[in-house]
Amino acid sequence: MTQPLCAGCTGRGDPRADGDAPATGAPRRTVLRGTAAGGALGLTSVLADVPWAATAPAATAPAASAGDVLVVISLRGGFDGLSAIVPTADAAYARLRPTVAVPTASLLTGDDRFGLHPALAPLHPFWRAGTFGAVHAVGQVAPTRSHFSAMAELERAAPGSAVRTGWLDRLLGVTPATTVFRATQVGATGLLGSLAGPQPELTVSSLDDFRLYAAWDATEQRRWTTALSAMHRTVPASVAAPARTALGAMATATRVRAGTATVANGAVYPDGELGRALHDVARLIRGGVGLRIACVDYGDWDFHQGMGTVDAGRMTDHLRELAAAMAAFATDLGPSLMQGVTVLTLSEFGRRVAENGTGGTDHGLGNAVLLLGGGVVGGRVHGTWPGLDAAALVDGDLAATTDYRLILREILRKRCQVGAVDTVLPGLRGSSLGVVRARS
Repeated sequence: MTQPLCAGCTGRGDPRADGDAPATGAPRRTVLRGTAAGGALGLTSVLADVPWAATAPAATAPAASAGDVLVVISLRGGFDGLSAIVPTADAAYARLRPTVAVPTASLLTGDDRFGLHPALAPLHPFWRAGTFGAVHAVGQVAPTRSHFSAMAELERAAPGSAVRTGWLDRLLGVTPATTVFRATQVGATGLLGSLAGPQPELTVSSLDDFRLYAAWDATEQRRWTTALSAMHRTVPASVAAPARTALGAMATATRVRAGTATVANGAVYPDGELGRALHDVARLIRGGVGLRIACVDYGDWDFHQGMGTVDAGRMTDHLRELAAAMAAFATDLGPSLMQGVTVLTLSEFGRRVAENGTGGTDHGLGNAVLLLGGGVVGGRVHGTWPGLDAAALVDGDLAATTDYRLILREILRKRCQVGAVDTVLPGLRGSSLGVVRARS
């Protein structure tokens, strides 16, 4: 069991369990949750007997003009971008990290300034193919080293404003409503701050667990479905609609489970929460359910001690699982489907440049964002690199020269084809980075 590693930290890097309590909770609204839906199989055949089930909107694959599916992987706890994307041309890196630095000889080929941690090997073919890349020295305009405050601001993405909704909720507000699956959080079912606000979304612990509660076999499925149908047949539409939506969504999930059970293209997902979650996201994409936004959490990056070495340890293990899951996801979908998918990683802050006295690194500022997708300008590290010389550091931290929202804005405009980006990311100024290509 992972021990807490800093004051107020859970050791799992979850700012929602951090010592700084949030001032306000996420707004309450209708959310379908896999954990609340619990238990049954075979809902497709059962729902065929429900008079109003057939009236639920069918889930269909979005048209090509709808833009990319955006997959956001939250690396909660403070991702150490300096270990993942290593500044080989900066001598201060090895000097400031005498025991945890990744040796140059061990690195995978990156570009002329950076190398990749060897644990990222599963993603290296995508790097060479130009569909996996990174942006370094990324941060926020009003940085903080508090897990909760930093993640709250990251997910709100509206610094200096009175806006209190999450940036993904605002994105949903300026894009056409499609199906209940258009914004789906997979894995952790605690609502993400980026989705906080009035727009509805779906949260599921897993696709296989998204089932009707207490219906453990076909007989129970029919009993429950018949009962729910009868209960809602004569009630007002405002009461019947949520039930219709829920049962329609479960019918769709059953169809997707049956049609996407086999992993494609020889992909092998790692046996862990991240691998299972990304497998489910791939199944939803291949199942044509109208998915536009997928959110996945992968925490426990708060390595104040015992990071380990390049050969073994917590950092290497975590990077290995991250890379294996992302690579399996891209392989599973294949080049054709990945042409319409953009994956990016976000974390609340980076780590300090110098290691501490317990073989770890403390909360820092500048960080790296990883990008994967058919439209990504990969095989290189984007952004302005400030260097690691003492004069270039900010209180011992890597300076953040790129506002992370510039990456979001470019993806939303070029790949997701969102016109009202200023509503999603208010007050943002700055030039495009060239991290993705525009959809043709």
